[in-house]
Amino acid sequence: MKTRIEKDSMGELSVPENALYGAQTQRAINNFPISGEPLPEAFIRALITLKSAAARANQSLECITPEMSIAIQAACDELLNDKALMSHFPVDVFQTGSGTSTNMNANEVIATLATRHLGEKVSPNDHVNYGQSSNDIIPTAIHVSASIELLGHLIPAITHLKKTIEEKGDTLAGYTKTGRTHLMDAMPVRFDQTFHGWAAQLQDNLDNLRYIEGKITQLAQGGTAVGTGINAHPEFAAVFAKELSDLTHITFEPGKNFFALIGSQDTAVALSGQLKAVAVTYMKIANDLRWMNSGPLAGLGEITLQALQPGSSIMPGKVNPVIPEATAMVAAQVIGNDAAITIGGQAGNFELNVMLPMIAKNLLNSIKLLANSAYLLADNAISTLTVNEDKLNDALHRNPILVTALNPIIGYLKAADIAKKAYKEGRPVVDVAEEDTDLSREELLALLDPAKLTQGGI
Repeated sequence: MKTRIEKDSMGELSVPENALYGAQTQRAINNFPISGEPLPEAFIRALITLKSAAARANQSLECITPEMSIAIQAACDELLNDKALMSHFPVDVFQTGSGTSTNMNANEVIATLATRHLGEKVSPNDHVNYGQSSNDIIPTAIHVSASIELLGHLIPAITHLKKTIEEKGDTLAGYTKTGRTHLMDAMPVRFDQTFHGWAAQLQDNLDNLRYIEGKITQLAQGGTAVGTGINAHPEFAAVFAKELSDLTHITFEPGKNFFALIGSQDTAVALSGQLKAVAVTYMKIANDLRWMNSGPLAGLGEITLQALQPGSSIMPGKVNPVIPEATAMVAAQVIGNDAAITIGGQAGNFELNVMLPMIAKNLLNSIKLLANSAYLLADNAISTLTVNEDKLNDALHRNPILVTALNPIIGYLKAADIAKKAYKEGRPVVDVAEEDTDLSREELLALLDPAKLTQGGI
């Protein structure tokens, strides 16, 4: 590989000849051969956008020349439109905990391109990074990238899943099934009641995500190294937030306290916790679908999920609930990501949190996984499932728990005797109740009507 010599404050080293980055990026590549994974593209795009907003703000505040600002902005635009964007950002996620290596990677790449646009030297530190520190721009990039991904991907995806569940539930309102508690037979429920229960869980998640999204639009930018704002124009934070809002069409504002936003990652931890709650909801829905689809002969067999692929390399004809299974794995991964982010949040030592890259990666990974799986669950499982009515009715009318409806008339103990006898003899509860009570068959059929029992009341 052909190389060139680059210099930084620590001296000289070789860099690939055609690389847009410089010495500090190369040092990070050499120092951190750990995972082979860079920070997510969503994070890099947000960081580049922040650099463009900073250039605009610094021009407005007369901290850099208009020509310099325009060159930096042009470099950022060029990168954001580059299909090979990530080839310029090879620094490993597991690096210095402040994310300084990734910040300098961006500064160096942008400076190289800006120099070409301007025709004179643009410094990665003195110009591209003017008024900034890794310690405020990396926390800001976490908030901005998470906000963009939440509003652009996850919230629409969950909304789609919720709408699909509600619409499918409405079409299945005429089907009554055996309810289950502790995985054991319980009183009947309608399919629409089950589905609308899932939808309500998702709505709660959406409400909570929107609340937290209002928190992550508060930015650390302007605090620079330790929260005091050293080397930044006093008005930089406010002007930067306005420029960024114009670029992203999301309303951002300076944080109320830079020390809190730089020294901790409490907001990211809170967002991750809510993402974990979404994952738990997904897991519940996925497992309910798997149980209802189980069989088809030896399981519940209440529904049939769309057949998407062969389920076994050795058993012909086997078809598995692959979308719910994939969703369950997503949920497990998001819960694991949250554990890592929680530990990362504890790494706020004095004036800086030092697990920022890992927090950024896991947070954005969770958002991406939850968004993508929501569409698959909606379109390839929920919307296409069918109900096996004969299987439902076979179990439903033999369910001795239906006798619960007779409690107000014959009392709990008498009803329990009837249920036990029906279980033992494998007979419909209506037949046993007709023998063991003074109620007529017509009265019993009305009282024990499964569909009516789903309406509640006495």
